[in-house]
Amino acid sequence: MTGSSFREFAELCEKLAETSERNAKIQLVAGYLKALSPEDAKAAAYLLVGNPSGEKRREPINVGWATVSEALEGGKVATLLQSELTIQDVLQLLRSMAKQEGPGSRGMKKAILQSLLSRAGPLEEKWLLRIIFGEMRHGVSHGLLLDALAQVAGIDAERIRRFDMLVGDLGELAEKTLKRELETVELKPFNPVKPMLAEMAQSVKEALIEHGGKTIFEPKYDGVRLQIHISGGEVRLYTRRLTEVTKSLPDVEEAIRKGVRCREAIIDGEVMAVDERNRPLPFQETMKRLGREKEVEKAAAEIPLRLQLFDLLLLEGRPCIDKPLTERRRLLEEITVDKHLLTPQLLTESPEEAGAFLSNVVEQGYEGVMAKDPRSLYTPGRRGGKWLKVKPADTLDVVIIAAEWGHGRRRGWLSNYHLAVLDEETGRFEMVGKTFKGLTDKEFEEITSYLQSIKIKDMEWGVVVRPELVVEVAYNEIQQSPHYRSGYAL
Repeated sequence: MTGSSFREFAELCEKLAETSERNAKIQLVAGYLKALSPEDAKAAAYLLVGNPSGEKRREPINVGWATVSEALEGGKVATLLQSELTIQDVLQLLRSMAKQEGPGSRGMKKAILQSLLSRAGPLEEKWLLRIIFGEMRHGVSHGLLLDALAQVAGIDAERIRRFDMLVGDLGELAEKTLKRELETVELKPFNPVKPMLAEMAQSVKEALIEHGGKTIFEPKYDGVRLQIHISGGEVRLYTRRLTEVTKSLPDVEEAIRKGVRCREAIIDGEVMAVDERNRPLPFQETMKRLGREKEVEKAAAEIPLRLQLFDLLLLEGRPCIDKPLTERRRLLEEITVDKHLLTPQLLTESPEEAGAFLSNVVEQGYEGVMAKDPRSLYTPGRRGGKWLKVKPADTLDVVIIAAEWGHGRRRGWLSNYHLAVLDEETGRFEMVGKTFKGLTDKEFEEITSYLQSIKIKDMEWGVVVRPELVVEVAYNEIQQSPHYRSGYAL
């Protein structure tokens, strides 16, 4: 493989970690990307944010510290390739590691990792490991990288964010930026875009205030977000992660064919497993249907799904995302002949009426409500106050398996805790999130002392500990996650 050296990439990351000013970081990243080929810029974008698989592939590397330790302790090994390590080498070999599954996969991952480490100097090794663990800690977030790409393209930040919404993948966006192809990006069928996301609100009253005194309330489903693409008599279904799942959901495809009348559209909705009374089942039941490509008809009979449609992004070749929600809903209602597919709505100014609506949907088995500003435009991939979710918090017992040293006011305390749950099939504790919230200074001190007493290994960023300390955490939802081997995050 040829291309830009990984050593130069590691040197950039080191400079970024030593730079505190945001604008200076943007300048560093933009200058680096400008000097790359479009293909290398694509690879660099993935690596800079610690996500080698990209936003559409979502294939976690799933390499634990034990495997990394063995690879490091094994020392340098002879490899066929002794040339300088490039960012393309790193990207492709990390993706190869992610594909290893089943018996013998741990050994294969270790061998690939050893071959990488054997070609890496100390600085390259440091940043290679940070990429593997998804802990870059150099200050380059998704947003900062977008600002750097805006500078490379010579356009304002708002325009690059819109292109990001439509492309749906940072690496592809970087490649198009370097190729000067951004103006070719458009909303079209079978090119899925990130769905619009919501922020949390503590109450329906808060949601009403945020939206100027009037808002639209809908049930909040604990299902799987679906983006439905229709064109030329073909229907394709995509998840929130932009993965196509049409073959797994023939019953949902059939419901669209029967219930929606149009030549071309992109529709936003959600699908959930239901029982014989049409009440929602737990999220895990819905997930049993996703990604399944064998005996799908049998699965459809065993776990029926209900589809609910609530937004429209494109209709008959014309984008709808810049129309207000009320107009998008009107158009969606016009093309939906099976009205049962439409999500129920309440447009109100009354906190009492909204509270009654919330109580009613919770009694029906739903999580809570969505509050949507009637004037809101559809902004793919963006969170914001235009859409809010209101629901009671749940709690879960988890175990701390590692902790990071804090920064700022929390400096000197182990205060960012890695949380895990037990996989009863494998006997392993699988990570499901991190938190540092909800504790007093005295509790931080006490937990730091206790974690130090049960640590297994000191790391640059903190400590790995025996899975002994059980804590109760409050959470609002469980989401699919490409970053954790469990596949989920609180």
